[in-house]
Amino acid sequence: MTLVLSRVTAHFSDATAHEAPALKDMSFSVPSGSFVSIIGPSGSGKSTLMRVILGLMPHTSGEIVRNFSRPAMVFQNYALFPWLTALDNVAFGLRMDGMDRLERERIAREKLKEVGLAHLEHHYPAALSGGQRQRVGLARALAISPDLLIMDEPFSNLDTITAEALKADLLKIWRAYGMTILMVNHLIPDAIELSDQIIIMGAHPGRVEKTLAIDLPRPRDTRNMRFFKEVDLLTEAIRAIS
Repeated sequence: MTLVLSRVTAHFSDATAHEAPALKDMSFSVPSGSFVSIIGPSGSGKSTLMRVILGLMPHTSGEIVRNFSRPAMVFQNYALFPWLTALDNVAFGLRMDGMDRLERERIAREKLKEVGLAHLEHHYPAALSGGQRQRVGLARALAISPDLLIMDEPFSNLDTITAEALKADLLKIWRAYGMTILMVNHLIPDAIELSDQIIIMGAHPGRVEKTLAIDLPRPRDTRNMRFFKEVDLLTEAIRAIS
């Protein structure tokens, strides 16, 4: 397993030192090399859970087993540095690791090529479309050769055509790298299309309501009746907890 959570609870603290539960008794596991989606309503703590997994926010009880050493994250809002070119944004993590300029730029160019942006390496984020910015963010994550890739709603700011192209490329990259992907998502068809397993969260506080295994052959036919059945099952499971 890349990741195991056992009865993990976390709290928020406000200015009066009052603690409010953010996550409660979270238990699930993520098999190595799998693609797992986390889905749930607003306020269910999905993004908070990502911070806890990465150790950016403490948990107050429970246990987390982290069998990964090189996590990377792709953000919903891209999180690119506007004063850096696409190439320098991709190379930023390598620069922070102390890699020399020629080597980090070589790797950054290689990753930009993998996501189809080799011709835009000297462009700044303001000159890129939303889809292109998300690809730069993905290339930056890939530059460190992650064994766990966390994605926080990577398609939510993209139009349908751009999102479909990015999903196809993401699946190719996932297979090529053999890494584990944990994706926060709110789009039911996308979760079915991409995932081996879907974790459904409830809100106030965030908690695991149900875990679904998606046993559909890959590549997945999104117009197939089995696919529609899985979408209906996930939709009903989410309605049941709403």
